[in-house]
Amino acid sequence: MGMVKGRAVSAPRASVWLTDAAARTRTRRSEQPSGLDRERITAATVRLLDREGLARFSMRRLAGELKVTAMSVYWYVDTKEDLLELALDAVVGELTVGPEGLEGDWRQRLRELARAYRAMMVRHPWVAPLMGSYLNIGPCSQAFSRRMRAVLHDSGLGAKEQLGALSAVFRFVYGFGAIEGNVIRRCRAAGHTQDEYYREAMGSMARRPEFVESFGDTEELFGPEGMGGGVAEMRERDFAFALDLLVTGIEAMARETAAT
Repeated sequence: MGMVKGRAVSAPRASVWLTDAAARTRTRRSEQPSGLDRERITAATVRLLDREGLARFSMRRLAGELKVTAMSVYWYVDTKEDLLELALDAVVGELTVGPEGLEGDWRQRLRELARAYRAMMVRHPWVAPLMGSYLNIGPCSQAFSRRMRAVLHDSGLGAKEQLGALSAVFRFVYGFGAIEGNVIRRCRAAGHTQDEYYREAMGSMARRPEFVESFGDTEELFGPEGMGGGVAEMRERDFAFALDLLVTGIEAMARETAAT
C-alpha cells in the first residue's frame, strides 16, 4: 500500500485471476448497469484491439464500443490492465486444436498446436507485446498448457526437459508470429501486398552497393525461384522447416534420455 497525493493506492496485483470475484463486487447486482457482463466487455475489448491496436486502446474507447459510460465498465473490472489480461486469455481460448487427451503421434499434435498458436498471434498482433506482462493463468491458458504438457509427456522427455522443449518451441512460434503479424500490418498500412512490399524492398537493396556484400544472394532468395508462390508460401515453407528442426531435436533428446 502506498500514497499518491494523500490517497491510498494498492500495490499492483499479480493477476486478475488471483482476485476474489465475490469480494470485488462493488454494489448489489440490481444496481449494476444492465446488459453488461465480463464476457461481453472482454469480447468488445478484443474487437477494439484487433481494429485499432494496443496503443490506441483506452477505457473511454471501449465504453464507446459498448455504447455505455466508462464508469459502467468499472462495475465489472478494476483497471485497464485487468481487461487486457482478460482479453489475452480469451484469444488463447481460440486454440481449440483437438480435445484434451487426444491420441496419436505427438509430433503431429505438437505441429498442430504450434501452427494454431502462430495463427492466433497473426490474427491478434496486440498479443505479442502483452505476452510476458501477465502470468497467463486464466482458464483458457491453463487448458492450453495442459494440452501442451500432455503432448510433450508423450515425447518421452523427462519432466525438466519437457519444460525446456516447451520453451524452445513456443519462443520460436512467438517470435515468428509476432514478426509476421507486424509485417502484415505494415504492408496494409502502406497499401501494398506482401509480395509487392518484398519485391520493392529487395529490389532497392540489390541496387545499393552498400548492401551487396551482406545481401548478395538477394535475387536467389527472393527472386521467382526463392519465393516460389509468393511471400505467404515462402513463409509457410520456412515455418514448417524450422518447426521440423525443433521436433527433430526433441526426438533426439528423448532418445538420449531413454538411453541413459
